[in-house]
Formats: sequence, structure tokens, C-alpha cells
Amino acid sequence: MKSKRAKQARRSKTEKAKPRSAKETAKEWTKSIIFALILALATRATVVQAFRIPSGSMEDTLLVGDFLLVNKFIYGAKIPFTNVRLPEIREPKRGDIIVFRHPTERKDFIKRCIGLPGDTLEIRDDIVYINGEPLDEPYKTIKGAPNVSSNFGPIVVPKGHLFVLGDNRRNSYDSRAWGPLDVKYVKGKAMVIYFSWDNHKHFPRFKRFGKLIR
Repeated sequence: MKSKRAKQARRSKTEKAKPRSAKETAKEWTKSIIFALILALATRATVVQAFRIPSGSMEDTLLVGDFLLVNKFIYGAKIPFTNVRLPEIREPKRGDIIVFRHPTERKDFIKRCIGLPGDTLEIRDDIVYINGEPLDEPYKTIKGAPNVSSNFGPIVVPKGHLFVLGDNRRNSYDSRAWGPLDVKYVKGKAMVIYFSWDNHKHFPRFKRFGKLIR
């Protein structure tokens, strides 16, 4: 009886010490990689997303070559492969810099939210008037040859829409060209610059790393 138990103990020990096969190891790695990818995609879809500034429409707030992190949770992120949105923390406010999918061009844009639903908005000589009052815009710049008119409106921003403009008013393709933005296209709020690359000097802009976006 004692001998039988000893044999069983030795067999159990041998089985525990048996190395995993290459197939089993590969299977575990595959499962881990798939899980990591799913987690990364879920995070990107609902929490935070990286975004690169491709043009000068938001100068001098954002420069070509800035890399941003966008908070997708704040406005209620869209659940992947559905039209369902998570509960929002708050609605977009005037002055928020937002990332959105363009209604017709199927690519992401970044602009500043200027007009809210119900606002009467007018632009005269590059000055924005909201409900008849001039808007204080310390971030605004007027650079380059104008490719849009300095005058616009007046219009009333429809319910469920936002009026968005680039900070560089003479070099921005925005709501003046294609109208108010339906909020369903809004993806998130720009939060911070995590990296910046100067294409002319071919060197990082270290002073912009970690800069909060306002």
C-alpha cells in the first residue's frame, strides 16, 4: 500500500514538472495578444484616442506636428459597431476644442466649438457675435491669405448642432463652409499634447510635451 502511494506521488510530481509544449505556449501567447488588442481597441473606442494635427487651421493653439490625446468619454463615447452612446459627463461647451468625423469627408477634423444650439451667430470683419454680443477670443489668429470670407450669417444654430471654427480664421475649412455640425459626429475633447515634431527643423518641440489644450 505504501509503495503504491509512493508511486502515485512520484507520478504526480513528474506530471507537474512536465514542460509545456511549443503548441501550448504559442496558444497562451495568442490568447494574451488577442486580449491585449481587444483591450486596446476598447480603450481607443471609448476612453482615449491619439490624434495628429495635419494642418495650420488651429494655429497658434495647435501646430502642425502636434500629437494629442483626445478624451472620448466626456461627451459619451460611442460603443463600437453600434449607434449606442455611453452616458455623457457633460455636453460640449463654447470654447472646447473638439475632434469629430466630418459629415461628408469621412475623416477626423479638429476645431473649436463656438456656437451652441439656439445661438444666433454672426461674423463681421472676423469678429464673432453671439446673440448680438462680440465674443472674446484671445486664441484667435488671422494668418495667411484668406480662403474664407471675413463675414458670415447671421444664422441660428439648430438644436443638436454646434458651430465650429478653426482658431486661424483665414485658413480653416469649418462651419462657415459646410454648416453647423451635428453632435452625433463629435468624438471627443482634445486634452493634452503628448508629443510635437517640427517638420521644418526636423526636431521635437520639447516645450510642447505635456501641454494642456485650452
